[in-house]
Amino acid sequence: MKETRFSKDQKERMVSKIKSYFHDELDQDIGGFEAEFLIDFFARELGPYFYNRGIFDAQQIFNEKAEEVGYVIQELEQPESY
Repeated sequence: MKETRFSKDQKERMVSKIKSYFHDELDQDIGGFEAEFLIDFFARELGPYFYNRGIFDAQQIFNEKAEEVGYVIQELEQPESY
């Protein structure tokens, strides 16, 4: 699997969210550097679980839509005379 890269703006927003979470929920302050290491850890160790779940969900939706298309195509069939 290809490594996920985030834009500078995305990474800054993630760092901000982690720092806020640590401050608000754990009453601890962490620096931006530590927050980036945490992001890298989550991406490397937990990211595949979220990625795979997203793939599974996308496959489910695709299958449902393909089935719907199959029904629509079936409705287009013309009656055959014998």
